Amino acid sequence: MPRTRFTREDALNFHMHPSPGKFEIQATVAMTTQRDLSLAYSPGVAVPCEEIAKNPELAYDYTNKGNLVAVISNGTAVLGLGNLGALGSKPVMEGKAVLFKRFADVNSIDIELDTEDVDEFCNAVRLMGPTFGGINLEDIKAPECFIIEQRLKEEMDIPVFHDDQHGTAVICAAGLINALHISGKKIEDVKIVLNGAGAAGIACIELLKRMGAKNENCIVCDTKGVIYQGRTDGMNQWKSAHAITTDHRSLDDAMIGADVFLGVSAKGAVTPNMVASMGPNPVIFAMANPDPEITPEEAHEVREDAIVATGRSDYPNQVNNVLGFPYLFRGALDIHARAINDEMKIACAEALAALAREEVPDEVAMAYGKKLTFGRDYIIPTPFDPRLIHRVPPAVARAGMDTGAARRPIVDMDAYELQLKSRMDPTASILRSINARARAAQSRMIFAEGDDPRVLRAAVAYQRNGYGQALVVGREAEVAAQLKAEGLGDAVGELTVVNAANTEQLETYKSFLYNRLQRGGFDSTDIHRLAARDRHVFAALMLAHNHGDALVTGATRKSAHVLNLINHVFDARAEDGAVGVTALLHKGRIVLIADTLVHEWPSDQDLAQIAIQASKVARGLGLEPRVAFVSFSTFGYPVSERAEKMHQAPKVLDGMKVDFEYEGEMTVDVALNAGAQEHYPFSRLTGPANILVVPARHSASISVKLMQEMAGATVIGPILTGVDKPIQILPTVSTVNDIMNMAVLAASKVG
Repeated sequence: MPRTRFTREDALNFHMHPSPGKFEIQATVAMTTQRDLSLAYSPGVAVPCEEIAKNPELAYDYTNKGNLVAVISNGTAVLGLGNLGALGSKPVMEGKAVLFKRFADVNSIDIELDTEDVDEFCNAVRLMGPTFGGINLEDIKAPECFIIEQRLKEEMDIPVFHDDQHGTAVICAAGLINALHISGKKIEDVKIVLNGAGAAGIACIELLKRMGAKNENCIVCDTKGVIYQGRTDGMNQWKSAHAITTDHRSLDDAMIGADVFLGVSAKGAVTPNMVASMGPNPVIFAMANPDPEITPEEAHEVREDAIVATGRSDYPNQVNNVLGFPYLFRGALDIHARAINDEMKIACAEALAALAREEVPDEVAMAYGKKLTFGRDYIIPTPFDPRLIHRVPPAVARAGMDTGAARRPIVDMDAYELQLKSRMDPTASILRSINARARAAQSRMIFAEGDDPRVLRAAVAYQRNGYGQALVVGREAEVAAQLKAEGLGDAVGELTVVNAANTEQLETYKSFLYNRLQRGGFDSTDIHRLAARDRHVFAALMLAHNHGDALVTGATRKSAHVLNLINHVFDARAEDGAVGVTALLHKGRIVLIADTLVHEWPSDQDLAQIAIQASKVARGLGLEPRVAFVSFSTFGYPVSERAEKMHQAPKVLDGMKVDFEYEGEMTVDVALNAGAQEHYPFSRLTGPANILVVPARHSASISVKLMQEMAGATVIGPILTGVDKPIQILPTVSTVNDIMNMAVLAASKVG
């Protein structure tokens, strides 16, 4: 998988737009009427206050405490950057909060404490305890992190979890369970060598010992060599706890005959000779970031039987903490846990390991562009496996209940698992799948408007993110100047600029165009003007002649005008079967609206074809189509001439024997609301519709823009479908991200 590339400016822009930072606070209750305000605040808020004062446990019922985690740091060990201070750590803590929400629907807020004093830090966190259901400590240097975590665990009655320690340990343990399973070894028998005696390393070895690894079989090394009984140089109480009696003094010595290597140290710490000296079927977890102690390629050159994991996403078997902490806290919060104990961590590791041994769903394979099967290159689940949310938290919750950590045990575990499934936003996995398919396709993407800075930034991002080659239509000097003006001067040599003025293909393009348009009132001068001077037409001609694989255009001109120009080269009219489908993403739902681009006032026959094309787009997005023909009328009432064609369109489909659900006509609330659908038991829809076929383009435009402006829905499209080649037409208001999304859709051939 190509490694994602981005500039410092890309990263800064991401954190600045559309608003500074990475999350905001939204109300979960209505706040529109005076009654709402009276209930939310004074005087109504006094009632739950009084109840909580009498019974503190009710805070979990009447406040967000039970689903709120604080991500807390003092910034003394930020990523691999060192001590950046409290404020310097804030982007990382915000990011951690976003991951909690994305992967486990845990609300989280970042808190940066401007102190390196252990007492001050602990007092501050302890005093905030009533606010939160759990505390996630992050990026605190050793040994202070050990002291802080232990003190807070003793002083607080909610989970306190230092992810740099235990998150890494849990995922490491999960991978090791499966690696030993493959190699036919038992944890109590293997020789384990750990290099890196910091927070993560110590936590890893301690958890493995709790799982059965024998103390005498575990050798811990740091920068000064083996930690052995009697060593005094560079020691502390946490290292001393793992000192053993041994003659080994160096990592080289320790690696001889070792079954397992765990690295939480530095790039290049392990040599091929060390790997060669290990026992049969060696397990190597080279987890240093961003570069491992030894790469999988280097390890496999000397040991084909090695099972290798790293912290990198571009290698198999990524040891990624995001597989652990969201689900650990999800399970802990849902039982109102007093702590996250070792049994809960082990349960998390075992659940992850068991999941990796199961057959991988097709949607996961689609997301990663390859079939994943349990084995040496797949011992840990992928972060975007949708099963994680309903498989791991129940295991954690059970362990918490069995060990007495739960304040409120879960009675119906089956119902709990169903509830977990409903928590997650399906749109995220859909978009992930599209991106993975685009990356696998490696399409040559034609960006027609090389004079627009948004388009150029998107083209650079497309190529640097590993989706394929970006072909920019424009003048070389102008493109270079624009890139430099945008701070992307280093990308001048990366993009392929195609200039109509000096292309060798121009005569071929003109001949093709003349043959299409000569009986439509176009003479040779017109043809030259179109082919050589109109970038939309030129880009379409490139695509028609396979000099690119897909096209995005329209950022600088109205879509109707651009579509008309495209029609000079391709058959993209209503009568040709072309349809525009817009995807609306809002509050975890995705709904497609059609036709949003081509048909002005479709007939019932047109509406049926629109439904067919929209269903193809839905399946391209990973959705099973459920089509509703929407109107102001529902199943014939009220009677209206304007609703008649929507009434007839399903009958047209009846005669076509299509393979998707459809129904109509109906109002939008009936189409999208399962409760409203219950009043119409004869309806053929088995659930809320995910495709709305509307009466006309103007109603489609109004609906989309209303949802975008009033509800804040994410809009992708219109997605042009029913054309021979992947072409996507951009709205003129497109942002860089919008252009990227459309390019990815074109590359993955969704339309």
